[in-house]
Amino acid sequence: MNKYITRRNFLQRSIAAGIGLAAIKNLTACSDPANKGMQFGLVTYLWAQYWDLPAIIANCEKSGFAGVELRTQHAHGVETSLNAAQRADVKKRFADSPVTCIGYGANFEYHSPDPAKLRENIDQTKEYIKLCSDIGATGIKVKPNDLPADVPPEKTITQIAASLNEVGQFAKDYGQLVRVEVHGPKTQEIPVMKAIFDQVTEPLVKICWNSNDQDLLPPGLEANFNSVKKWFGDTVHIRELNDGNYPYQQLFDLFKAIDYKGWILLEARTEPADTVAAMKEQLAIFNKMIDRKAEG
Repeated sequence: MNKYITRRNFLQRSIAAGIGLAAIKNLTACSDPANKGMQFGLVTYLWAQYWDLPAIIANCEKSGFAGVELRTQHAHGVETSLNAAQRADVKKRFADSPVTCIGYGANFEYHSPDPAKLRENIDQTKEYIKLCSDIGATGIKVKPNDLPADVPPEKTITQIAASLNEVGQFAKDYGQLVRVEVHGPKTQEIPVMKAIFDQVTEPLVKICWNSNDQDLLPPGLEANFNSVKKWFGDTVHIRELNDGNYPYQQLFDLFKAIDYKGWILLEARTEPADTVAAMKEQLAIFNKMIDRKAEG
């Protein structure tokens, strides 16, 4: 047995081996122990990038945020350079708090036509999957990120899907999800994500909806949402709910209609004077939207 696989990991691995929906439901249940439906959490992007880990946990607790996705290269310092004792400490800090460590937000991407760069991204993804397992998280966020102009799109799409299948297969052994953020100049268009996932065969590789303006391109939000909803995982990224023109109420109504039980994660991009107060405000807006009954 792999030296990194603990008894808990082995149990997760066995469950994951059940394949598909059962595995996704199990991992989502780990993220949402009360199984209450959508919960609100934070991505450490801008608002929390300078907080150390104790501050992240404390401020999420003060704000009522139930979980956090740790973005790479931020002040929390949770990276693969941590030794076993340090990883255990991260896991314990979360276990001793009401805040869930949802996962890790990596920047690994799989579109490069350079085989060496592609291999480096795949191999590093695997190292961070081990980290996610060690700190008690349930998955890693990655992204496709582009379609190089000098390569036929179909070739890059196939390469991205094959890479996701490889890391998804690896993630099974650690009971982790691979959450693919809808991201990149061209790959954030929903038809491109659908084309990628049409070739993804690993059941633990899932889409992380990213609330991009491109979601609204013809044929519109609802049709685009429905075209990829079968691949949704347990995380969704949003920006501030009271800033910009994205139709978040419609989005949440669509998620409620499919009985979505996952994390709605705030990936903030403003700079408030009082971040904790701003977090509380966002949670209040979210709760109001979720409690609102869909029109029609």
